[in-house]
Amino acid sequence: MTIDSQEFRGECFNASSLGVSMTCKAPNISAKFMPLEEANYMSIPEYGFILDGVTKYQSLDGEYPPFEYFVDPEYFDLEDNEYNKNEDENLIIPGRNLNLASQKEDVQVKIGKGVCEVKDIGLLHLTCKPPEDQPKSLDGSDGAAEVIVYHGNLNFSVGLLKYYKWPLPLPLEQMIAIAAILIIVILIIVGFCIYRCKAGRSEQKITQFRQQLDQLEMKVAQECKEAFAELQIEIELPTNEEYENQGIPYREFRSCILRVLFPDQPDHPILRDLPENGVRSEKVDMGLQQFGSLINNKTFLLLFIRTLESQSSFTIKDKSNVASLLIVVLQSKMDYATDILKVLLADLIEKGVDQDRARLLMRRNESVAEKFVSNWLSFLLHSYLQESAAAPLYRLFRAIKIHVERGPVDAVTADARYSLNEGKLIREILEYETLNIYAIGLDPAKDPVEVKVLSIDTIMQAKEKIMDALYKNVPYSQRPSPDTVELEWKNTSGRLTLQDENDYTKGDGEWKRLNTLSVYEIRNGASITLINKQGCNSTLTHPRYMNSHVTSSPSRSMSPMLGQGDSENSVKVCHLVKHGDNDNQEGDRGNRMVSEIFLTRLLYTKGALQKFVDELFATILNVRREAANVPLPIKYLFDYFDDQAKENGITNPEVVHAWKSNSLPLRFWVNLIKNPDVIFDIHKSDAVDACLSIIGQTLMDSCSVSEHQLTKESPSSKLLYAKDIPNYKKLVAEYYTEIQRRPAVSDQEMNRVLGDHSTKHKYDFHEQTALNELYYTYVRKYREIILSGLESDEFAQKNKLSFKFEQVEHLMNETNV
Repeated sequence: MTIDSQEFRGECFNASSLGVSMTCKAPNISAKFMPLEEANYMSIPEYGFILDGVTKYQSLDGEYPPFEYFVDPEYFDLEDNEYNKNEDENLIIPGRNLNLASQKEDVQVKIGKGVCEVKDIGLLHLTCKPPEDQPKSLDGSDGAAEVIVYHGNLNFSVGLLKYYKWPLPLPLEQMIAIAAILIIVILIIVGFCIYRCKAGRSEQKITQFRQQLDQLEMKVAQECKEAFAELQIEIELPTNEEYENQGIPYREFRSCILRVLFPDQPDHPILRDLPENGVRSEKVDMGLQQFGSLINNKTFLLLFIRTLESQSSFTIKDKSNVASLLIVVLQSKMDYATDILKVLLADLIEKGVDQDRARLLMRRNESVAEKFVSNWLSFLLHSYLQESAAAPLYRLFRAIKIHVERGPVDAVTADARYSLNEGKLIREILEYETLNIYAIGLDPAKDPVEVKVLSIDTIMQAKEKIMDALYKNVPYSQRPSPDTVELEWKNTSGRLTLQDENDYTKGDGEWKRLNTLSVYEIRNGASITLINKQGCNSTLTHPRYMNSHVTSSPSRSMSPMLGQGDSENSVKVCHLVKHGDNDNQEGDRGNRMVSEIFLTRLLYTKGALQKFVDELFATILNVRREAANVPLPIKYLFDYFDDQAKENGITNPEVVHAWKSNSLPLRFWVNLIKNPDVIFDIHKSDAVDACLSIIGQTLMDSCSVSEHQLTKESPSSKLLYAKDIPNYKKLVAEYYTEIQRRPAVSDQEMNRVLGDHSTKHKYDFHEQTALNELYYTYVRKYREIILSGLESDEFAQKNKLSFKFEQVEHLMNETNV
């Protein structure tokens, strides 16, 4: 740079590696700096760059704008050396020419060891924001700190700065002492108030607790008194003569057996013949006839069953289905079906002996043979049931139903005041009264019938009791469905249709309680009429609750489910108790604290039903030891078990005892006890079902040879009949011994019984339909494996069974049904 022929130079540095930029210091021209008049800068047109080996840029005069030098900025001392951060947010430093060639980023202000953040820079003032607290000075002291402005290469000390502090009225030590005393006084006052509040609340809680204890003591005393009275008063239940007068609603053979074979398919295809379809139907008939001929071939049938059972994809449900379809196919050849059963049982016993699992035979229904035995017994013992054994079972069912319905039954959970099942016992004290009302049926010309109901019965429960009274001699399937009728009450205000859910329904938060007779204020002597339903208003058929009960029977228990929508806005249904609700609610705590006192109701119910249970077990176990009371199929099957035990070298009598128990009591009698609606045209409620399950379990325990050591911690279901089971076990052992002592049943005698049964029930089910189900469900699925087994079996080869099987395949595949 040249001024008046004098050169001034500045050093360049930081040249980039790519050669596109370089940083140079402006030369110091203080000796020649003379700004123009009334101006604060000096323009220098002659300047350039001295580069090694390059002369082109030594003079840039005329090519680029002139280089301008501005006068240096000046900073003056602070006008006020005391900074009050409560009044002044920023610190203002006076000066001159501050922003001619600079921006706020080029300036830094320090207050001692702190930094004052630069907010703005003007021509005459610089504004910065000091730290929140007084910075320490450069020497580390707490006094006033020096304020220094760093502007480019220039430094300016503008004075000392000290933060303003409010003056204290008293010395700091005294103020701290006063504050501490005030805090202590306040804490004492607050603590005293809290103590008084807690003391008052404690007194209230103690009073409430004493009242609850008094109420609880009264409730316990009342419950114990009622339980004692119930145990001492003999209960009146219908006599045998009353049952005989009413009649027993037996199901016909076909309907009964269908519920044994296919309990979940009340409308199974075997009830109907195959639909006709011209030429295709003829080929189907030919194919099914030939397939039926193969089924009647013992070699093919046994190989077919064994092949299916060897497949891992052949489930327990498939085994049960195949056993049921086969017994239908062979219903007209029960002698042949019995031969197949004996072979399958022999295989199963041999397999169990090899695996040291002989005792478990028939226990779990894990094979076709085990289900086949149940079906075989159901077929052959049906007439025996109707002639003698079923009547005690029906009387037991009716006694349970009547006894359970004498007390409250929760329509949602099926918990009952009177039950044999601890899990289904209402463990609360409920206030209710028995009402005698007069019911008028759909035919108003008939006389009203007196019916006993409870004031806390739901409308559906009252409806079912009324229908039981009006149609007591009518099988359940022939009655009007409870869903198609409703109750109408005639009172002083007119006629009112009773509903489980309407404007009377009480809500309790997320719970909605079903209407009861007491909600409608129905009293003794009320007249209620059964009418045809005009609209679907019942809670039990409301779409919200359709998934929470069994639709085939409206009075079945509804699980207290949430609605399908948002769980926060949905409603739970309850009747007497809030199932699954929080157990420590204040209102219910008193009842739940002593729930064990309600277990005496189990004893009361057991005592009421004892004679009916004894009568049933006596009939099942043939206590009278009459030869006519032991059906030939039972004697034949038990003798077969004895023979198999000898053939397989089984000397332990408990093993054969287990076989007999697992086949007859467990697979046949227990199923009937738990499901009396299989043989009777009745409706079994969940509350009744819970009692029947306990009785069925008692029979199972009575047939067990192992001894169960019972303690006070044992479940009530075991303790309830603990004193009776040893006597029942003795009856079971005597029953089996008596059957064993009787003369063996010859094959001719058994074949005569089987032949009579086959002739009588030959056309109850459609064999062709059963064959069709077997073929398209299982033969097609396992075709290759079945064919391979036939081709590798010696007897099958002699009878050309693989060729016959392929013929069936050809006919059935050609139809493409």
